[in-house]
Amino acid sequence: MDALGSRIKALRLKANLSKAALARRVGVSDVTISYWESGTIKQIGHERLVALTEALDCSLSDLLEGTPAPPSSSGILHLRSRQPAPWIRQGAGLMPLLDGLPLRQVTADCHLVTPAYGESFDFLANGDLAAVYPLTTFLDDGLYILEHFDQLVVRRLEKRSDGQVRISDEYHEIETVPLSALPFRLLAQIRARWHLIQQ
Repeated sequence: MDALGSRIKALRLKANLSKAALARRVGVSDVTISYWESGTIKQIGHERLVALTEALDCSLSDLLEGTPAPPSSSGILHLRSRQPAPWIRQGAGLMPLLDGLPLRQVTADCHLVTPAYGESFDFLANGDLAAVYPLTTFLDDGLYILEHFDQLVVRRLEKRSDGQVRISDEYHEIETVPLSALPFRLLAQIRARWHLIQQ
């Protein structure tokens, strides 16, 4: 078996993905995945390699060289709506590249995240970056990454004077509930966002 093919297979199995599931994420057929894994197709274009790294949640060096990637502290974590938060899933290290930014709310214990290829969240479009601070309790008004029905979502939370919390998506208020009865699990607060501007 071709070395690249065997690494694709090993990473696919590690990610607990079938060939069909990986094919859907990458945008190819499951036959193509079989050809890649067997070494029948040895050349894979850059765009497909990048899609593979996102689908398999690995680095290009993991895929091409088979060496462990440097700690996650050196890169951007990818948010996927139907997977656990990447800093939980990977046991990811902290992001020292954020330390020292001239933003008081962005500290060394924040992670830099972006929606994974093909993913979009309220308040975070494809290509946007966000500095997130992992937490499990409400701190103050702002944007939060939540786990709701085993899916990651971004919501605006605002505490009202009566102790209730107003929950909103990007376009409208969803509901108001007591702080003690939030219908989801808090995972992180978004401390800063940077929007992709295409020119």
